[in-house]
Amino acid sequence: MNANKLTIRIMIGMLLGVVAGYTVNKMQLSPAALKETAGYFSLASDIFLRLIKMIIAPLVFSTVVSGIANMGDSKSVGRVGVKSLLWFVTASIVSLLVGCILANVLQPGAGLNMPLPAANAVTNLATKSLSFNTFLLNVFPKSIFEAFAGNQILQILIFSIFFGLAIASLPGKTASTITKFTDELVHVMIKVTDFVMQFAPIGVFAAMGAAIATQGIGVLGTYGKLIGSFYLGLAGLIVLLVFAGWLFLGRRVFTLMQMMRSVMLLAFSTASSEAAYPKTMEQLQKFGASNKITSFVLPLGYSFNLDGSMLYQSFAVIFIAQAYGIDMPISQQITLLAVLMISSKGMAGVARASLVVVAAILPMFNLPESGLLLIMAIDQFLDMGRTAINVVGNSIATAVVAKWEGQLGETVGDDADNVPALDPFDPVAVPEKA
Repeated sequence: MNANKLTIRIMIGMLLGVVAGYTVNKMQLSPAALKETAGYFSLASDIFLRLIKMIIAPLVFSTVVSGIANMGDSKSVGRVGVKSLLWFVTASIVSLLVGCILANVLQPGAGLNMPLPAANAVTNLATKSLSFNTFLLNVFPKSIFEAFAGNQILQILIFSIFFGLAIASLPGKTASTITKFTDELVHVMIKVTDFVMQFAPIGVFAAMGAAIATQGIGVLGTYGKLIGSFYLGLAGLIVLLVFAGWLFLGRRVFTLMQMMRSVMLLAFSTASSEAAYPKTMEQLQKFGASNKITSFVLPLGYSFNLDGSMLYQSFAVIFIAQAYGIDMPISQQITLLAVLMISSKGMAGVARASLVVVAAILPMFNLPESGLLLIMAIDQFLDMGRTAINVVGNSIATAVVAKWEGQLGETVGDDADNVPALDPFDPVAVPEKA
């Protein structure tokens, strides 16, 4: 699908969803009837998200295996991994600092003077799943079928790395046969992705309709200062990310951002990184990033490079402290950033991940865990923004690592939003590193 047309259709779906949700919200239905009506919206969005989840595991597996098999040796994999993690850690530190500084400067929670909640107020979030031991253990799959069924990207990545390295170590004919199969599987999955993306505008319409119908458009005004401050921080972060990309990619970073418009809009409106994953991979390949790099760095980034989520976590913790009038000195905030830097790396496979991380952190700093209830009502709107920034951060990171590795070719076509699909296995299309 032409990316311009997809962007327009998604925007139309999003706007219609807001109108439909607002209309339902103003119909003065009983709470039960309102919940039932919103459920019809959610049904359509859930079906779309299930279609996306259906293709995530085979797409990650086929692209990672194909990329590593074509790299040919474990040294290349290790080198790319180290460069990727170097970028991810730096971006995470910057994101946390932006959230911390912004919350201190704008003071979005100051003046709320919220009374300390009862000790038994709970958020029903499974914070115990964030222990470091559990995360480290869950990095390694005990069953690849269970990992596939649960779309555990990091576990699938671990298995795919072993599988790809095994192929690369096999003798010529055997390796070429399996490599050719995985290469063709990538093409099949990209085509399946194109089919699924036809339903994106419907999924966006339904997701927005459900959110507005249940919470009302007025919630944006009630929490205006918090939402405005947070999105100002996201705008500042995207400027920093694009500037960092410009240092390595030059003016081409603006071409990349233009190509990622429809992907960002999809991530924003659905608040789902999974929904944006297939299209992100496709646009990066059109941009000129080698499939060898994209298929490895992008899924790794989904576990270790969630820039928007990192900003949100430091911002939310300090906001809650301000709302309850609890002072957090600079030394404590520095400790907070260090703890978030470590604990957030296990959040990729956890439901409502950023909220869970914040809920796990609050007791460590003597902040009321139930203070999270202050932002849960509008978390859908905050989640949309941080998810879109996650997509931006991972796309820039992948392009920069491709540049470092000499695996960044020219963008296919003159119009960045109307280019034919790049054949990631064509040695002419993507120059090999000398």
